[in-house]
Amino acid sequence: MSEFVDYLREVFVSFGRIHARKMFSGYGLYYDGVMFGLVADDVLYLKADASIAHHFEERGLVQFSYQRKDKQGNESKLVKLSYYQAPVDIYEDSAEAARWAKKSFEVAFRNHRKKQRNQ
Repeated sequence: MSEFVDYLREVFVSFGRIHARKMFSGYGLYYDGVMFGLVADDVLYLKADASIAHHFEERGLVQFSYQRKDKQGNESKLVKLSYYQAPVDIYEDSAEAARWAKKSFEVAFRNHRKKQRNQ
């Protein structure tokens, strides 16, 4: 586990107990079994959809993206996921961190429930 991911447990202490799982070259952040955050290159991204994305965009926070490679290993397409960089003020204010985590968790939970119903 990276030091940054360990630190995030302290950041989100007012939100609740979070768990991290290694995925690809980063980590998924989970609360109550639902992934609400993503850590890539020691940058935290929080789940968002159309209902809250504007909160991130108004602050100039970027959407997580990566280059997908084709079958020959060449970079071919920019893929954007529904995660946005977390605002820096959450690192010094656990109440603010809890507010942002709660919004992201609600989005992630709605998506999680939709997937369960469709199975």
